[in-house]
Amino acid sequence: MALLAPSILATDFSNLSQQIRLVELAGADWIHCDIMDGHFVPNITFGPVLVNSAKRSTKMPIDVHLMVEKPDNYLESFIIAGANYITVHQEVVIHLNRIITRIKELGAKAGVAVNPSTPVDFLQDIAEYIDLVLIMSVNPGFGGQSFIPNSLKKIKEAVKLREKLKANFLIEVDGGIDSHNTLSILEAGCDVFVVGTSIFKTDNISAATTELKNLINDY
Repeated sequence: MALLAPSILATDFSNLSQQIRLVELAGADWIHCDIMDGHFVPNITFGPVLVNSAKRSTKMPIDVHLMVEKPDNYLESFIIAGANYITVHQEVVIHLNRIITRIKELGAKAGVAVNPSTPVDFLQDIAEYIDLVLIMSVNPGFGGQSFIPNSLKKIKEAVKLREKLKANFLIEVDGGIDSHNTLSILEAGCDVFVVGTSIFKTDNISAATTELKNLINDY
């Protein structure tokens, strides 16, 4: 069954614990944390201190997506803060095998993200070693963007790659997901839905979470 991972990038940070609690009670599975450094992407978000606050607010796994130029410098601090999953970008890491190994040595599960213009085939030589492939369905940097339709093709390509290699990674999708495109994304092969604006920027966070979770569960 597919998982729902609300992204706290869209939360009201002054009520972070309360809003995390709302999505947890409404059926969410993970909490997603978008870390941006202002270099790899044109935005700056937050660091390990806020991730730790999220960790202390929930029993759900913490899923950390590092959109930073030198992720190897930050692995330990985010895992100490409570990250259960650490995802780095294929586009920015030179020694990808090394960093995947290091994430696992530190006790977390390892993922690799690909931007909209990066072919899934670029993951062929690392796919059997990772726990998660993150398909970016918007250009990373800001919440509230529209889903890029070509992402459905990339999700299907990730499914084929997993089958070809007999690998076990989850396929996560992040960007522009809402109740109108959830089913098509699910049909393409998504295992983990990252949703920010369509949950936390609504009038009723609990209802929005429940609606998306029901769509996933009823498929």
